[in-house]
Amino acid sequence: MADTLITNRDIPVSNGKTKLTDAFKKHFGGDAPITDKARGFAKERPWTSAALAGVAAIAVLNTLRGKKLS
Repeated sequence: MADTLITNRDIPVSNGKTKLTDAFKKHFGGDAPITDKARGFAKERPWTSAALAGVAAIAVLNTLRGKKLS
């Protein structure tokens, strides 16, 4: 009976965070130019790249908030 016991260590854990990390490593690793890497990532995961662009845009707008332009 002890031979058939499955523990949590035997089952590989995969969640959204590790999948996204693996996708980043896959697309942004290697010797290709960064534009080609970003383009490949955007084609592979369009919703994720749109969300990242939205977060970056909000971050830029928050840095400019309250600044006097003149």
